[in-house]
Amino acid sequence: MKRGNQNKNKSLIIPQKKLTLKQLIFRDRFLLLMMLPVVIYYLVFCYFPMTGIVMAFNQYKIGSGLMGIFTSEWVGFKWFNQFFSSVYLWRLVRNTFLLSFYSLIFGFPIPILFAIAVTQVTNKKLQKSIQVCTYLPYFISTVVVCGMINNFLSPSGGIINQLLNKIGIESINFMNLPEWFRPIYVISGSWQSFGFNSIIFVAAIMGISPDLYEAMKVDGANRRQIIWHLILPSIKPTIILLLIMTLGSMMSVGFEKVYLLYNTAVYETADVIQTYVYRQGIQSNNYSYAAAVGLFNSVINFAIVFIANRFSRKLSDTAIW
Repeated sequence: MKRGNQNKNKSLIIPQKKLTLKQLIFRDRFLLLMMLPVVIYYLVFCYFPMTGIVMAFNQYKIGSGLMGIFTSEWVGFKWFNQFFSSVYLWRLVRNTFLLSFYSLIFGFPIPILFAIAVTQVTNKKLQKSIQVCTYLPYFISTVVVCGMINNFLSPSGGIINQLLNKIGIESINFMNLPEWFRPIYVISGSWQSFGFNSIIFVAAIMGISPDLYEAMKVDGANRRQIIWHLILPSIKPTIILLLIMTLGSMMSVGFEKVYLLYNTAVYETADVIQTYVYRQGIQSNNYSYAAAVGLFNSVINFAIVFIANRFSRKLSDTAIW
């Protein structure tokens, strides 16, 4: 009897007709139209500019126009060899890496700790007020932030030096001392972005089931144990993914902020690959050399994120790909 029912059910299954490409496009036409602006954006601003990589291997001149990128004299690895033999190589790589490394060490944990702390606030109005206050600096223009830094740290009239003078310390010209550039860059960057960067961690914490909290409280767990044994393990995949993505830009320090803060007096600790590329490409019109240096920087970034992803997959089974 059962076999008869099974045969009857099989006979009722109607095979679906395989749609052609044209039919599939017509069926999903509205979804494809929604995707079209995104595809155009990435083609125009992300993929098409990648053709400029060719400049790193030829002698491009500004007067040769757009086609000159492909028709200029081929020089191979000349510009890479010139950069690797440059006296500025070690300084640029060191400054770029250290600024990114310090920003990662001091800037990455702060949003996680802040997200955990703010979600523990029981007063919802106070919680929202704290979040709004910490989000606001992120929306301040980099130019305005750098102007505020220069005003606050000015040796004549700056609020920081005024406070130092009141306790008997002479004014310090922070912006012209190489040893102060990295702390200023890292501290101001952490202050500006930690609130906004905490949003995704707050969302991950909010996604934890309330039943798990109740179960731990019934078992007698205190707040520290809840954070250590419930919250942190629950947001661990989010932390790992964001860490890998951050590592992917280790050698890409924010050009705008460095350019607005640095000067010739602090080149020893402030000059990074991006500012060097700007000086060589825009100011010196050596576009091929600048393209070679930029390509070298991109390759290093890709290598870092690839290695980090492999380690993450082996150690935690969490990875981007």
